[in-house]
Amino acid sequence: MTDPVVAVTLPDLFRMKQEQRKIAALTAYDASFAGILDQAGVDVILVGDSLGMVIQGYAHTLGVTLQDIVYHTQCVARSVRRALIVADMPFMSYHSPQQAAENAARLVQQGGAHMVKLEGGRRRAEIVGFLSAQNISVCAHLGLLPQSFHQLGGFSVQARDEHAAHILLEDALILQEAGARALVLECIPAQLAAEVTARLAIPVIGIGAGADCDGQVLVTHDLLGMAQGRSPRFVKNFLAEAGSVSGAIDAYVRAVREGRFPGREHVF
Repeated sequence: MTDPVVAVTLPDLFRMKQEQRKIAALTAYDASFAGILDQAGVDVILVGDSLGMVIQGYAHTLGVTLQDIVYHTQCVARSVRRALIVADMPFMSYHSPQQAAENAARLVQQGGAHMVKLEGGRRRAEIVGFLSAQNISVCAHLGLLPQSFHQLGGFSVQARDEHAAHILLEDALILQEAGARALVLECIPAQLAAEVTARLAIPVIGIGAGADCDGQVLVTHDLLGMAQGRSPRFVKNFLAEAGSVSGAIDAYVRAVREGRFPGREHVF
């Protein structure tokens, strides 16, 4: 008789942070990949608006709709027994607390998400607090914000100077105080990410943010070498050495758990 599958919960992620056990996270947009990730022991599966780029073929994430995320979250949820599912709130789906609550509720009720993720700093604090009051778990996202693609002028490392770093740290603390239960840091200097991680009580998951975050996330297509054009610096092709998709996912999870990924060559 096999042991029952024990689902990952938010308290589990908090315990992993406290015990300094790394959190392994990856993206999935369909049942097949979600099943492989779940069986490999991935702790968090993100149904990211990155699907706009890797699935739909856009140059950015802005064309992704709420219905897109609901649909792909449903697909993922059908295969997942263990991992905690986080669904992105797409562009313009959370410009007010009430709108954010209605759309987040769809991701949870219809999509099957356990948590929703939204981008932005202190200006999102009211929304984070409102969602938290409705018992909707929120993951914040700071650093490189893909939904601000046009304002940023593209994808580049953020918070390089002292002032910007100070603002980002303040934003992280404000969002935590507002009720955020996790934080993604994308494309910021490793030293800053380490400071943010140390200062926060909530789990911090990095992507291009150094090895000192509580966990790591990548777009699964990237770690399989499926990205179009030049891969970002923080990406490693795990398929090249593993030889199979499941082997590459297993290798990624082990590398994150053991602190071998990201290496120095993957950070800023």
